[in-house]
Amino acid sequence: MDIKFPKPQYLGAKYIHKDWITQYIPDNANVVLDGFSGSQSIAFRCKQMGKSVITNDFLRFNYEIGKALVENNSETLTKHDINILFSENSNPDKYNLMETLFTDLFFVRDETRFLDAFRSNIHLLENEYKQSLAFAVINRAMTRKVTMGHFAHTQALVYAADPQRIKRNRSLIRSIKEIFTDLVVEYNDAVFDNGEKCKSYNNDILDLLPILEGVDLVYFDPPYCDSHADYQGFYHLLETFTNYWKDKEFVNGTKRYSPKLHSGFETKKEIIQSFQKLFSSSIHIPHWIISYNDRSFPDINTLIDLIKPYRDVKVERKIYQNGRGGKGSVAGSSEIILICNPK
Repeated sequence: MDIKFPKPQYLGAKYIHKDWITQYIPDNANVVLDGFSGSQSIAFRCKQMGKSVITNDFLRFNYEIGKALVENNSETLTKHDINILFSENSNPDKYNLMETLFTDLFFVRDETRFLDAFRSNIHLLENEYKQSLAFAVINRAMTRKVTMGHFAHTQALVYAADPQRIKRNRSLIRSIKEIFTDLVVEYNDAVFDNGEKCKSYNNDILDLLPILEGVDLVYFDPPYCDSHADYQGFYHLLETFTNYWKDKEFVNGTKRYSPKLHSGFETKKEIIQSFQKLFSSSIHIPHWIISYNDRSFPDINTLIDLIKPYRDVKVERKIYQNGRGGKGSVAGSSEIILICNPK
């Protein structure tokens, strides 16, 4: 199917591995769950394969991508919709969070005011799929605007004034509105109907697994603990923008929200217990595919030992020849997939 997924700029995204990973999905696995969906590149690839896809991420900005491009099968953003989104701020007293928090940190004031106005108008779109598509595209536009594509640094405007960086990435000096206008074409073109029912969730995977029925295969791509697990730190601005929190504290130089949403897969203290619960909660799903990395905690042999009471395990490995950002994908490290089938 010649439908292209809009190329992500997301730490740990499996976009470059999508064909390698999905080749191990059995032909008779008709219903596939992507439990830690992130950029949605694997969920989208499964949709391209004609699967009924259930996609889930506990961060809302990732969930919106899934709703826009996996669950959605027909709605796109029209010129009329874009005019609504680009209109003046519909409620300036309520929608001023981006200007208040992030002016002169990641964006200049004109840009933060544009983002507040855009956010104020999303609810004016006529249905939830158009709204999710608006979130997906504007969040991608923000990552393209910022050097390194994340918000765990305070050098965005310094980099945006560096001629050498601008030469490599002209998006640094383009407006978010202009970037959005380009990107919306790619995202609209990625909306399609594969003839199957697909669903996007915004849950803790440990809460979701027990209530799902009829899943043939689950793909797990958990945060790589002790490698690059802090997605909330890297993408806090997108989560703040999407939820538009007014009841959070915003801390440190990057104005990250606090407290962070709880994930049992980010700290060494919790992760083994979380894996144990993840696997015991997946016993009703016949096939599992798990992405991992050989620089993560726990080590790969410990992880295999946690799986063995439930499934037979086959290990496939791909060595990174070049670094891709983060300790988990430096040159010489290995991306690993564990193919777990019934005993």
